[in-house]
Amino acid sequence: MSNSDRPVDPVTSASSNPEARKTTLRGTPRVLSIAGTDPTGGAGIQADLKSIAANGGYGMAVITALVAQNTRGVTAVHTPPVQFLRQQLDAVSSDVQIDAVKIGMLGDLHVIEEVRSWLQVTRPPLVVLDPVMVATSGDRLLMASAEQALRDLVPLVDLVTPNVPELAALLQEGPAEDWAEAIQQGRRLSEQSGVTVLVKGGHFTGADCPDVLVNVHGMLAGSVLEFASARVATKNTHGTGCSLSSAMATVQAQTGDWAESLRRVKDWLDDSLTHADSLEVGGGNGPIHHFHRLFSDRAPQGADFTRSLWESITPIRSEIFQLPFIVALGDGTLKLADFDYYLGQDALYLRTYSRVLARLSALAPTDEEQRFWANSAQVCLDVEADLHRSWLGGHAQPVQGPVTKRYLDHLMATSGQGSYAVAIAAALPCFWLYADVSERMHAAYLADGSGKEHPYAAWLETYINEPFAETTRRAIAFTDAAAVAASPRERLNMRAAFEQSAQYESDFFDAARRYVRV
Repeated sequence: MSNSDRPVDPVTSASSNPEARKTTLRGTPRVLSIAGTDPTGGAGIQADLKSIAANGGYGMAVITALVAQNTRGVTAVHTPPVQFLRQQLDAVSSDVQIDAVKIGMLGDLHVIEEVRSWLQVTRPPLVVLDPVMVATSGDRLLMASAEQALRDLVPLVDLVTPNVPELAALLQEGPAEDWAEAIQQGRRLSEQSGVTVLVKGGHFTGADCPDVLVNVHGMLAGSVLEFASARVATKNTHGTGCSLSSAMATVQAQTGDWAESLRRVKDWLDDSLTHADSLEVGGGNGPIHHFHRLFSDRAPQGADFTRSLWESITPIRSEIFQLPFIVALGDGTLKLADFDYYLGQDALYLRTYSRVLARLSALAPTDEEQRFWANSAQVCLDVEADLHRSWLGGHAQPVQGPVTKRYLDHLMATSGQGSYAVAIAAALPCFWLYADVSERMHAAYLADGSGKEHPYAAWLETYINEPFAETTRRAIAFTDAAAVAASPRERLNMRAAFEQSAQYESDFFDAARRYVRV
């Protein structure tokens, strides 16, 4: 078993099933798709397998229906005997430990009942249901006699991902006329079924294409979590629903966090839609480009790789500068209690971060990089000691907060996998985002021109100096060099590690607001 496949912390599934199911997070989850086919490769089983692979999983497939379709539409469907469906399901589950299941097209009542029976016997740890009932065109894809059986299947899964017409059909209501009504329908479905609902905004018009996770039973950080994104201008959206649901099953088996999984999947899906036109498949609505990132990262030149990483976290960087903590820190109005909490967590972070940098030194391929990371590890310890001496003197030893723990667990796990390229990508946001945040806050402070002394000027100056800027530039350059030497799979993992660390940086800045009680 490779390091990337090593099971990590077990978590409890969010399913409403009476018996709690346990799932073990994995770097390469084994994901089974139960769905119909698409001979052009854009939807169904074929799209699922591509999505699973593109997001780091091992895909498996059980076919419910043989579909004659292309980018222009469906011409015929053949449903194999349900006995053969069960033989396929049993063949997989009797031999392979399944980490996640995605269910797509089921077609008729007998197929649904067979899949339901298998789920109740096998009890896979994570199930995502894409309720294939109504096509984007409005065509019905499920026999009317089977609709109630599919509604009854929903409480057995963990996440359901209907489009707007399907959401209405599951509730036996009319389709939502706007985004607000769609969210309310998502709330009603979650209340009725007990599961998490992903409400998708793709059917509506406008420049934005939001998605919402809804769970009214306390299984998310809030009952409604909205994720905004710009609409991608392309007609090539064939198989988007299949791809989204199978990607969610894969990434959730890696993260155990629906919100984080959707952030990652939306970013990947936006990229796949943005570059869909380049495939030129079919004369109708073509497929998305599932593997664009893999292909585009094969031969990075110079700073292209890290530049693409920086661009990929543009929403996170924008989010950081809107955080109340950063706004108040920049203008000097931040409460001392919030700043003390932040510094206490920062001191704890730096202590462990120095160990991460020491691991990088041990993994580094050149003497120059070994010395650089070893020196950076020592600087972390020096800064941590200075924080305690200058800012935290007289304070009790801080208790590690939940955000700090999650961030450090991520860094330690990544650096412990043995890949220098992935470990360096995970460590980079701490350098790069601190340099960016401090520089922009310091510039705003100087532009203020009021002459009023900034209460946190000494902290800002810790990161506003040429030595730190040069350290950041060297860390970026080493990351680019590592990307050139890395395999395509490593580059995908580098990107995922970098984006995860960037999100943790944002969460770290926002932690005081969430956890300080004054």
